[in-house]
Amino acid sequence: MPIQSMAFPDYSSHASLIFLPHGVRVIAAWLLGWRSVIALLPGVFLAYYYLAGASVFELSRLIGMAVAVVVAPFLFYLARALGWDVAPRSDRKPSWSSIMIIGGLAAVVSSTLTNLAFGSTATEYFAYLIGDISGLFFLMLFLMFSFRALRK
Repeated sequence: MPIQSMAFPDYSSHASLIFLPHGVRVIAAWLLGWRSVIALLPGVFLAYYYLAGASVFELSRLIGMAVAVVVAPFLFYLARALGWDVAPRSDRKPSWSSIMIIGGLAAVVSSTLTNLAFGSTATEYFAYLIGDISGLFFLMLFLMFSFRALRK
């Protein structure tokens, strides 16, 4: 956010244009399924508390937290129900492109629902969408190069 504030001083939103936690949500949902909701909820609550303070218990914030932790596992569940099994298995390589597609869909759904709950403007929606997609992309890129380096 500090670099973002220097690059875009007139943009006063809390939306990060590279939101790496979205990538964490997608990877956690892919690996843990519905259990990722329990794993991620404490961190999401603390992040909302840090930004909102005592107003973290307002309905819009609670909906935002629910959206943040439920959308990605739901989309992986929906993909599996529709016959598109991308679940991690030891007998096959992961389909990273499938994970990215579901993560991109999760970004669209999360941005839409979160901004509906907050009553945000279209600019906010696109900032959240850009942040989620770029965060997923850069996290996956970082992990890919890290794991490749560890294999050597």
